[in-house]
Amino acid sequence: MTATSVPAVGYALRWPALFVVLTAEVMDLLDALVTSVAGPTIVRDLGGGETLIQWLAAAYTLAMASGLLIGGRLGDIYGRRRVFLVGMAGFTLMSLACALAQDPGMLVAFRVLQGGIGAVMLPQGLGLIKEMFPPDEMGAAFGAFGPVMGLSAVGGPILAGFLVDADLFGWSWRTIFAINLPLGVAALVAGRMLLPASRPDRSLHLELTSAVIASASMFLVVYPLIQGRELGWPAWVFAMMAAGLAGLGLLAYVEQARDRAGKVTLITPSLFTNRAFTTGMVAGMALFAALIGLSIVLTLLVQVGMGYSPLHAGLTSVGQAAGMVVGFIASQPLMAKRGGRRVMHLGEAVAIAGFVGFLVTVGAAGDGLSGWDLQPSLLVSGVGLGLTMAPFFDLVLAGVDERESGSASGVLSSVQQLGGAVGIAALGTTFFHVVATSTSASSVEAFRNGAAAASWLAVGLMAVAFVLTFRLPARARE
Repeated sequence: MTATSVPAVGYALRWPALFVVLTAEVMDLLDALVTSVAGPTIVRDLGGGETLIQWLAAAYTLAMASGLLIGGRLGDIYGRRRVFLVGMAGFTLMSLACALAQDPGMLVAFRVLQGGIGAVMLPQGLGLIKEMFPPDEMGAAFGAFGPVMGLSAVGGPILAGFLVDADLFGWSWRTIFAINLPLGVAALVAGRMLLPASRPDRSLHLELTSAVIASASMFLVVYPLIQGRELGWPAWVFAMMAAGLAGLGLLAYVEQARDRAGKVTLITPSLFTNRAFTTGMVAGMALFAALIGLSIVLTLLVQVGMGYSPLHAGLTSVGQAAGMVVGFIASQPLMAKRGGRRVMHLGEAVAIAGFVGFLVTVGAAGDGLSGWDLQPSLLVSGVGLGLTMAPFFDLVLAGVDERESGSASGVLSSVQQLGGAVGIAALGTTFFHVVATSTSASSVEAFRNGAAAASWLAVGLMAVAFVLTFRLPARARE
């Protein structure tokens, strides 16, 4: 553990410092959400075609997933405050670079760098909270994340739509990245003043071999899912996916071999033999793939298919975001009475009902489909997703030993990001394939059919999560 100068009663400036940590979380969440709303406008400006919309989101989340495995360890080695501030500075600079990008390749490359640097910054926040707060205040500190993340989920798409439509200074979509500049500078100044210093532990080391294997494996899975349709699904695309899956198996083997040899590992190897944890990883992959993937499909349906402006498209997602906030709030008393696993099962069932309602709505409403028609199903699915996600991390970590908790948290965060990237790739590709091959009389019908097909895939993913949840503990650790 990293030694700190924080007294047992808690760091004196802990509550103002918490807002610095939350600012980083908000910046990350906004950057993960805004490109789905601004994507069609970016394509019209820079070109790049349909797959650029997928890559704008997937490149960020894929880089984030890869980097999170080593981000936390960097804080242990060099000090969390220092790494947090370096990460915040890098994230802010990459946001500026994204705003100045002149072609699709440049923008995607900067999104990769932004996600990778974000993965260095974000893990430090959780560690800093543990350093700053005494045990009796820890719950309140972590409890602040829920409302802030909920408000960001609601406001992010709306803010992105407003900024694109407002075309401030003639910058159009570029303002969705430029807005990070004042936030980042303010967080840097406040962070230097408020965050506690941590003493580095230079006896620790990074295990880069496994990090490279993990990153390469994730890329080999996601790249062909996004590019395969555009390339006509050649045989090498499927070979890449198989190699990616084999690479993840190789990662587990390498980590176990290094552990037996007494060498430093990237992931605590005993996690691979923890059935509840490995089951939870697969369930989390399916859950976040359905959530993130269907979000981008919704944006494509209303913007490209129905001709909504970016702001109108952002407002259409309010029903689901508001439902998630309701679900998070309702989950707390339910978990106290019934346990997390039952609440998670309830949430998954409600989310599936919402997804089915969504696909029924887009199929039955015809070409007169409006954003108001979608709100009931989006609200229901949002409540279900909120109920599902609230107990998820605690349940998966319930069977993990204390010595494994740091590594397990990093792996789960990576799985969350990787699931989002896979969902963007799989559901987005399904959507575009159905639209491109549709023989419908109208383009709106083609887009409705694409959204319905992607919804069925989301239903299947949630059903997988529902079944796997039975293997999780009934309650989280007290």
